[in-house]
Amino acid sequence: GLKEKLLAALRGGLKTVLIPKENEKDLADIPANVKRSLEIIPVATLDEVLRNCLKEEPSPLEAESGGESPALPESRGGKERSGVITH
Repeated sequence: GLKEKLLAALRGGLKTVLIPKENEKDLADIPANVKRSLEIIPVATLDEVLRNCLKEEPSPLEAESGGESPALPESRGGKERSGVITH
């Protein structure tokens, strides 16, 4: 659970840990020394995760010259599957 993951983060030398907002209630079970040693940030959305993980806001990618999207590779085995792309 959360306790084990936070202990592993501490042993691994991490200083900041993001946890799901729903797990915030489980922080009561975490030893005080672990909570003091880590910055624990509860997050609810991917935007919150990115805001806390990225050093700066990403800038939009510029379109390559030609304005066309690159062609998709043909599927393996040469079978056409009406728009389904597998990996």
